[in-house]
Amino acid sequence: MASRLPATVYLLMSLQALSMCIAPLYFLTGGLVGNDIAPRPGLATLPIAMVIIGTAVSVVGVTRLMARVGRRAVFALGSLLGSASGVVAACALVLGHFGLFCTAGLVAGISIAAAQQYRFAAIETVSPMLAGKAASRVLLAGLVAAYLGPELVVWGGSVPGLEALTPAIDSHRPFVGAFLLLSGINLLAMAIVLTGYRNRHAQAGEETAEARPLATILRQRPIWLAIIASAMGYAMMSFMMTGTPLNMHAVNGHSLLDTKWVIQSHIVAMYAPALFSGWLITRLGHRTVIALGGAAYLVCLAIALSGQHLMHYWWAMVLLGIGWNFMFVGGTALLPLCHRPSERFRVQSANEFAVFGSQAVAALSAGWVVNLHGWDAMVGLSFLSVLAVCLVLWINRRGLPRSEAAVAG
Repeated sequence: MASRLPATVYLLMSLQALSMCIAPLYFLTGGLVGNDIAPRPGLATLPIAMVIIGTAVSVVGVTRLMARVGRRAVFALGSLLGSASGVVAACALVLGHFGLFCTAGLVAGISIAAAQQYRFAAIETVSPMLAGKAASRVLLAGLVAAYLGPELVVWGGSVPGLEALTPAIDSHRPFVGAFLLLSGINLLAMAIVLTGYRNRHAQAGEETAEARPLATILRQRPIWLAIIASAMGYAMMSFMMTGTPLNMHAVNGHSLLDTKWVIQSHIVAMYAPALFSGWLITRLGHRTVIALGGAAYLVCLAIALSGQHLMHYWWAMVLLGIGWNFMFVGGTALLPLCHRPSERFRVQSANEFAVFGSQAVAALSAGWVVNLHGWDAMVGLSFLSVLAVCLVLWINRRGLPRSEAAVAG
């Protein structure tokens, strides 16, 4: 069996790198902008929340639209929305309009929902045995996006013609340029989609095979492992990552520089294992890789409970990133083995709703938990995510399907 990935996977990897710049840019600037122009201090992080909400509420619609018109058209539309979001955000900063900036975040979330489908598009181009490798390669582009997104703020002050725009708050001028650059990057992604990507044509018998009701598909034990590994992995990661800067800087007084270093290390740890996590799946299997992710999460929680010095946070966040990668890649690669090709959009929409709905709830509740109940309560609640994954791992202890043929009946 050929082990080389097709060129389409690397095309999708480049699209992921460009399209996912949206998230780190909004996460970096959203709270800062909100703190300056929100009508009340409690609403400062609402722009970030709107990005997460936009993703969570649109993932089902995005996947269903792909089923009707194909992935190519929706990928292009997602990039167009990302570009529009950048323009709207820049206008909001010029006007000093908080509601308009939140609207831009909501549109950005819809664009992210479309970009999250690149990993499934990559999986569809390879055999089931290479699904993990294809998914991990696309996720590896997150390293580029994590660097490029925040760097747009550095480059934003040098955008030609920016001097003609006078933001409501002068310190927001680099942000205006950054969002205009983001708009251009998304237009580039749209051009790449329209010129380089082609919808995958169904092989004989794939789409003509009768699609089962979702309730029937969900009766399989392995599909619950795929969905829960991805959803709980994302939920705990978002919960801990959102709460850590607040607890480090605002509660324990660690410097902003140290806090930034911990979060940057976490982001690198999220995506760097994609260099080998796909290979681990082919060698060890989906269940083992997901279990390794759960083990990394358990050690993360143990370290987080043992102290709140700088290196406690650093090790906990690095292990959190590694655990997320193993769980998310493992769950993503397992999902196609749990449904027929004709059922892929139906199953993917359910999976994405579970993943990003969980992320939204976790991220939006993190600040409330830290402020009202403290760090130990946050760590204790995070243990529930690991417990859920351990439960479905035990249920699937007798093994998992190794090909789509295993679920054909």
